[in-house]
Amino acid sequence: MKFGIFYEHQLPRPWNEDSEYRLLQDSLDQIQLADELGFDYAWEVEHHFLEEYSHSSAPEVFLAAASQRTERIRLGHGIVQLTTNHPARVAERVSTLDLLSNGRVEFGIGEGSSVTELHPFDRRFRDKRAVWEDAVRCILPMFQKDAWEYHGEHFDFPLRNVVPKPRQKPHPPLWVACSQFETIEMVARRGMGVLSFQFISSDMAQAWVNAYYNNFVKRQELLADYATNPNIAVVSQFMCQESDDEALAKSDGSSFFQFALLFYNRHGPVVPGSVNLWDEYQSWRESDEGKKLRRNRGLIGSPESLRERLRKFEASHVDQVILINQAGKNSHQDICESLELFAREVMPEFQEREPAHQEWKKRVLAGEIELEEIDPAQLTPMSLQNPNWKKSQQAQGETA
Repeated sequence: MKFGIFYEHQLPRPWNEDSEYRLLQDSLDQIQLADELGFDYAWEVEHHFLEEYSHSSAPEVFLAAASQRTERIRLGHGIVQLTTNHPARVAERVSTLDLLSNGRVEFGIGEGSSVTELHPFDRRFRDKRAVWEDAVRCILPMFQKDAWEYHGEHFDFPLRNVVPKPRQKPHPPLWVACSQFETIEMVARRGMGVLSFQFISSDMAQAWVNAYYNNFVKRQELLADYATNPNIAVVSQFMCQESDDEALAKSDGSSFFQFALLFYNRHGPVVPGSVNLWDEYQSWRESDEGKKLRRNRGLIGSPESLRERLRKFEASHVDQVILINQAGKNSHQDICESLELFAREVMPEFQEREPAHQEWKKRVLAGEIELEEIDPAQLTPMSLQNPNWKKSQQAQGETA
């Protein structure tokens, strides 16, 4: 099993004139540290206009800076919004980053999560899946062909050579952000890796992994000519300290991620500066919904507690666990100490067994291992346990 770290660049109020500067500088220091400690991936999202929740609107700039501070860690777009960017500009930026990083880019692609983000770019929420598929068909040949034109429903691109080309051939590995079981199946059929932004249990991870690989192997339908990427990664809240109590105390705002996503999905566009999201979060924490979602501690605890939980994820054959280390008001010092303790006392055990997982996956993809088909009606992820979460996700769409 491999490990990544994850950045929304959350910045709860109150702010001062140095808040965003300090946030980005600290994040770069953390990624440099993670590279030195042997973490495998660093992921950053793309969001727009989501105050406090995500001040990460130009991930290609941030990841380019990270590429010059690191040597081996993979740098992941998790994700680029294909609905709010022109395909040619995305191809240009991703290829440039791949050259700057010596071929370390992971190319996550998604639709955008709410009307708050989509409408300013003249995109209708109800069209986002069709726009995303059209963009995929348009953009991927740009990485490979010296001359390419595309005439689709949402994008019309004349004959041009999009330069530069990426270092990785034919293109960086493809991923899609997902938060629903049905989206997992869709992404598998498209032959792309899954970035699961649903806080699922280790038991649920088994069902999601089986559904993913069964669809990848048996029901694949590619949107264009591109290299497939059989991978499934799950995101988890994270804080590693010497004791469970200390980890809980130092990750007090870890569920701010969940709350802020729910808030922006439910409220739609918010007048800038009209809401203090951190204060709203304090009230939500004590609500029935907040208490219920907070029971899922993810990977928050002592090294021994985290090893026990990770062994269950490992048994489900998840390819990667992505740790949300920068969340709420987690301090830079606590984040760095947490990464160091995890890398020293937890991570080596699982990295040593990675060859065995790769052998299992090789046999699954070759059809030598048959995985159980999962009935979605029997699943009980957090989204199905919580009717308000499910209602919000159905109203706003499935893909982050």
